[in-house]
Amino acid sequence: MAESFSRTTLSYYKFVSVADPQAFRDELYRKFSEWQVFGRIYVAPEGINAQLSVPEQHLEDFTMFVQQHPLMHGVLLNKAIEDNGKSFYKLKILVKHKILSDGLDNSSFDIYNVGKHLDAAEYNSKLSEPGTVVIDLRNHYEHEVGHFEGALLPEVDTYKDSIPLIVNMLEEQKPDNVMLYCTGGIRCEKFSAYLRHRGFVNVFQLRGGVINYAHQIKKLKLDSKFTGKNFVFDDRMGERVTDDVIASCHQCGNPADTHVNCANDACHLLFIQCSECAKAFNSCCCKECMQVVALPDEAQKELRKGKLHPNAHHKSHKPVEMG
Repeated sequence: MAESFSRTTLSYYKFVSVADPQAFRDELYRKFSEWQVFGRIYVAPEGINAQLSVPEQHLEDFTMFVQQHPLMHGVLLNKAIEDNGKSFYKLKILVKHKILSDGLDNSSFDIYNVGKHLDAAEYNSKLSEPGTVVIDLRNHYEHEVGHFEGALLPEVDTYKDSIPLIVNMLEEQKPDNVMLYCTGGIRCEKFSAYLRHRGFVNVFQLRGGVINYAHQIKKLKLDSKFTGKNFVFDDRMGERVTDDVIASCHQCGNPADTHVNCANDACHLLFIQCSECAKAFNSCCCKECMQVVALPDEAQKELRKGKLHPNAHHKSHKPVEMG
């Protein structure tokens, strides 16, 4: 927070065969630590998924390193839409079984036989074609604050949960065109290949996801078919694409689209809260959590000992409503 220089928040992914994920992870950690890069990176045998905050003085070296690396060259570096540089505060690089939790068996289909990538103008044009179904591959708390016009919005907590629901729906409807979109493109990449494996021929995906779309419509002065805010998985919680506020405060029902986590660390519920309710509830989701937050820090720690807070994204855990 006290840094005198600026940072750029960006993200990228690539599905590529990684023979030694641990060695790749260690290489990245050494190099990125030198440049004071913060963020979260998953490395797996199927590739890399990265969300990062890069100091301005190292951005050129970082970009050159990524684009010239044999496992990362050719990736689209997606720069944040709204960026104050305060997105990440440490560097965390993990070796995982997969870079994307999807429940799919990679050996059962060709993960590189993906759908056709469309830029913003092409995507806008394709939306109006007859026999076209547009699918939001994000979770309920993501599309609640922003989504494309006419998109199907699965009410799910995880990407993994949405896959069988969407496949069943498409097999019943048998649309001429299937259009996919997500935050930065990674969920579309894998899922488009799976749909092609399931027999869907005309599968299209938004190149670079909503993040890249927002940059393109601004640069090319196109009409935005995406309305509202783009949820992001870092401390910013969201980036505004249009000025429309399409969601409501989960406590009072007034228009709002600011995601917060309950101030009670034992709860940590992710929900939408307006400024008035933030004051009334002391940034908590309910009166019970307000009582906990009012306790001394040591007392709060004692209450949390040995307990896991509920899933912060789970729909079954609702904030209290006022009135």
